[in-house]
Amino acid sequence: MRGRLLILCFFVSVGLAAQQRPYYTQYIMNNYIINPAVAGIENYTDIKASHRMQWVGIQDAPVTTYLTIHGPLKKSAYERESATSFRARGENPRGTAYWRDYQSVEPHGGVGFTMINDRTGPLNRFAAYGTYAYHLGISPHTNLSAGISAGFTNMSLDASKLNFGTVNVDPAVAGSGTLNRIKPDISAGLWLYSNNYFVGLSAQQIVPQNISFSDNSVSLTQGKLIPHLFLSAGYRMQVSDDVSFLPSALIRYVSPLPLGIDLNAKFQYQDILWLGASYRYNDGFAAMMGFNLNNTINIGYSYDLQTSKINTVSKGTHELLIGFMLGNKWGDWCPRNLW
Repeated sequence: MRGRLLILCFFVSVGLAAQQRPYYTQYIMNNYIINPAVAGIENYTDIKASHRMQWVGIQDAPVTTYLTIHGPLKKSAYERESATSFRARGENPRGTAYWRDYQSVEPHGGVGFTMINDRTGPLNRFAAYGTYAYHLGISPHTNLSAGISAGFTNMSLDASKLNFGTVNVDPAVAGSGTLNRIKPDISAGLWLYSNNYFVGLSAQQIVPQNISFSDNSVSLTQGKLIPHLFLSAGYRMQVSDDVSFLPSALIRYVSPLPLGIDLNAKFQYQDILWLGASYRYNDGFAAMMGFNLNNTINIGYSYDLQTSKINTVSKGTHELLIGFMLGNKWGDWCPRNLW
């Protein structure tokens, strides 16, 4: 008789349920990673690659890598000098004059693609999505976009890496190799934006799905992929003609967990350098910085320090992001509609 072993995996653990989707600190540099409505918001193809090492010092802690690509479809060139056009000669690209004549976008679509790999110990999640968004000016200075992403998620369990300390793993389990489960995945979002604010609402894993790992020799207790909801908002304030202050917030809801709240603050000098800080309620603080090397390449780095009990064994979290702006006709050094 073939042995069957019930294993309680992280899908069933309320304390780890939020880790079904990776955490990010530098989503303020790439809101597309949490909201598909952002696809095509700029006038160039935006590419972002990120690598995040969470809770360094803890064995088998989460490691997340992603690649996103998105750009507009048939977006107007706006052949006039304004905040949505070619940069005026000698004008500070992040000064007050730059935004004075901001006008809403002409209707256009946007497309995007996302790949994410998130590993936590023996569990690995690989996901790939295609995105379509549509942007529409709803007033002279305000825009609204809606987007949807569809793709798949492959959850895999490497049974050979299961470790229960002093409890021996059933050889039938350890010899099962890698167990894979592929599920369809859908995300959707709305994005309201202007020259000095944005508000976004998005949902990931919209369709709840049961998931279990089993073969002829091993069966794991069934878990569930549950929806993740995000509400974000930000505002731009000009401190001087060279410096802007950009506070923002993100509220995250994953049932049955309490609300997750991020408070962010970012100072930007022209379009060259930015410094920021973030507070994640009941979790920790983060320091961030970034450089726009030229009108094609930008780099961001963040370091998170936990305030929960995990900080006694963790050496913090590192996240590195590299961005490329291709087909950047205006020569922008940083995004016009994302901050």
